[in-house]
Amino acid sequence: MIAFRRFAAGAIVSIAILAAAGAFAALSASSALAAPKDAPKDVPKNAPNAAADEQDQPDPEDLKLGEQLLTRDCASCHAVGRTGVSPHKGAPAFRTLGQRYPIESLEEALGEGIMSGHPDMPEFNFDADQVGAIIDYLKSIQTR
Repeated sequence: MIAFRRFAAGAIVSIAILAAAGAFAALSASSALAAPKDAPKDVPKNAPNAAADEQDQPDPEDLKLGEQLLTRDCASCHAVGRTGVSPHKGAPAFRTLGQRYPIESLEEALGEGIMSGHPDMPEFNFDADQVGAIIDYLKSIQTR
């Protein structure tokens, strides 16, 4: 009798688990958990968001301004484009700066005035819009 009660209790628990699993499966297949009707069917969940990508793209005018500022103030010593050799032997090409440190780390120095440990380099400071344009341009020319 005791063995039968244990068997019956175990069977009831097993039936309850199966019923819960069946209910979950039915709910999962229902429209309550399904994708909205207007949702694209073939787009993976981790697909890039086009709107976010557009926001990450720098403004072409900012790129142009950044290039102009660097050409005006830095090109006498540094290679400021995607190609070329720096005119000053010890000046790094700007397209390689990202190999040394994150380009964003230059924001403060550009805004407050870049000062270098060598006497050849003059001090520069730029306003916030110019700093943003320079950073965008520098990011756009980095080599890996």
